[in-house]
Amino acid sequence: MSSRQLGGLVLPGLRAGDTPATTIPATSVSGLSAYHKVHFGIDEYGRPLQVELASRSLLAGGLSRSGKSGFISNGVGHMSQCTDARIILIDGKIVELILWKETADFFVGPDPVLANHVLFTLQEEMNRRYEWLTHRRRRKVVKGDGMDLITVWIDELSVFTTVYGTRDTQERFLSLLMDLVQRGPAAGIVVVAATQRPSAEIVPTRVRDVFSYRVAFRCSTQASSDIILGTGWADLGYDASKIPTNRPGVGYCLAEEGRPFRFRSVYLEDDEIDTLVARSLSIRGPQLAGAA
Repeated sequence: MSSRQLGGLVLPGLRAGDTPATTIPATSVSGLSAYHKVHFGIDEYGRPLQVELASRSLLAGGLSRSGKSGFISNGVGHMSQCTDARIILIDGKIVELILWKETADFFVGPDPVLANHVLFTLQEEMNRRYEWLTHRRRRKVVKGDGMDLITVWIDELSVFTTVYGTRDTQERFLSLLMDLVQRGPAAGIVVVAATQRPSAEIVPTRVRDVFSYRVAFRCSTQASSDIILGTGWADLGYDASKIPTNRPGVGYCLAEEGRPFRFRSVYLEDDEIDTLVARSLSIRGPQLAGAA
């Protein structure tokens, strides 16, 4: 796979000059595909929680040690085993996603300017893919097209929306994020974002409402739970602030046009992540050559 360089930024796997149609389909060495459903845990009845990230974006929120970051790791772990996935990690705290850095095509720490540049580069790739779809009278990218699914994992939104940078850079981040979440899935670009402090300032309603999936882990208040799931759900009994502190990984998941349901996320220990990273490098090593 070739790399694209824009303004000094190199994102391996994003093609420069060629259209997505020239991308050679990857061989799924591991048996997994980025277009397969991702297993995140089990619901309260023991049924698997599997999310089709290839056509959906996801927003997760919850307090520290509530299970949010472990939930995100499950998804990155799946994508790390796929040769048809591209992994972009944007981590406001660095420490939550750093264990996966070697599997990523690009890693961004708490740098709002670089984060905006990466999102803008992805927006340009999205527009190119839309041109490809329009030319072929198609509405979305599918697995058979041979295009890698670009997955964007953002941990700790508050760093980029309220903490670092100027108000202009924060608004720019939100604008780019909303565009990628709204239009990206049809073009094979999906966003999974998370925050420890779900408040209206950090996750404005206009941003929350464009995510197809929303996951609320233990929150400090009923209002915080509703910020993630949507206003009114807490009054109906779906209140993440009532999840006990000794139940990390337990949360509520809401899919579009559905009702929240309680589930428990899988948790990966550090040594298990190390094993997956090593396996990813053996599977995707050539693909990651030159990654930042």
